Amino acid sequence: MRQSVPLLVCGLLGLVGATGWLAAAQDAGETAAVAVPAQPVHAAQATGQTCLSPGDLREAVAEKRVVEPVAAIRAARAAVPRADIVRANLCRRDEVLVYMLTALRKDGQFVHVMVDARSGQVSGQW
Repeated sequence: MRQSVPLLVCGLLGLVGATGWLAAAQDAGETAAVAVPAQPVHAAQATGQTCLSPGDLREAVAEKRVVEPVAAIRAARAAVPRADIVRANLCRRDEVLVYMLTALRKDGQFVHVMVDARSGQVSGQW
């Protein structure tokens, strides 16, 4: 269990990096033959929030402006027991930084969890 949290964080950061690469390739007019699996609309996209890049996330954590992503993941796991966290982003919402996490419950339903990035406490779920 302890070993899976760092692996999940690394995987999430890799996913964010791959997503950024794909967007950059599309902006440059390059064609990318990448099969992207169908995914639900992320909560941050649905509410028009802007999310930070992986570099900005690392900078915010290093400057101690936000808790580490693993703390947000732990809070989300406590809020949605027996679910897998499949996505995590650090986003701005009303000039406040929040972690937006998507959890996949065992029944196949997605649950979105918002964690205050300064305190590490769950501030909402839907």
